[in-house]
Amino acid sequence: MVYDWVVPGIAPLLLPWLVILVLLALKPNRNAAAWLIWLPLGCVYGFTLAPPVSLPAGTNFFLDAIAALAVGLAAVWLLAYSLRQKHRLVTFFIVLFALAGFSGLAAVARQGLSLSSLGIESMQTGILLGIAVLVSAVALSLSGWISRRRYRPLGLYLWLFLLLLAIWLMIALPFFLLALATNSVSLSWSELFFPVMAVAAGHFATLLPFLVLSSASPLFRERLKALLQVPPVPPPVMNSLPEAGLKI
Repeated sequence: MVYDWVVPGIAPLLLPWLVILVLLALKPNRNAAAWLIWLPLGCVYGFTLAPPVSLPAGTNFFLDAIAALAVGLAAVWLLAYSLRQKHRLVTFFIVLFALAGFSGLAAVARQGLSLSSLGIESMQTGILLGIAVLVSAVALSLSGWISRRRYRPLGLYLWLFLLLLAIWLMIALPFFLLALATNSVSLSWSELFFPVMAVAAGHFATLLPFLVLSSASPLFRERLKALLQVPPVPPPVMNSLPEAGLKI
């Protein structure tokens, strides 16, 4: 059987970038500083196009998931004020759906495939991306709850990494225990911890450029606070003169 292979159209590949441009055209983003979102997005996306090390065969779906997640994070950062709601749980679900929608769109566009022709690698990308989106939303929500009294960037970074590590460990642990119970070959705990640490580190590295941008840019610092639902720092209050000092 002979198949005719054709180069996929360029329109699907450009779709995520057009979406980011549309978001930049929204009124809250009509600011030169908002265009800085291209820095972390380009950093992560460029890494997936030219990674410093070659990955084993059949693992390219990791890069597809990272690239798609980066697009979703950029969109969420640009829409932070619209996504924030009064209740933290409502904000969590809205961020989750927005991150899933934009990331899923980017994943399909990156592979240049229609939904009717998804292959095994696309399914692997979708599963990994779905888990990464959920883990990202949960970690951001929990780190915001921890930082609700005082926003400290370095403390936020540390908590976010620890939360990513803990959540990925909770996801992988049941599968590892099942493998221990059903596998005749003995498994060491290092076969659980090292891969989980690698995945958590890669996940954190995907978030890190956006966190650094939020630390460096006042505009995106307020966007991150909106996502985390961290209250703004009140302005300093000048001590008023005592009433006795006003008497003549």
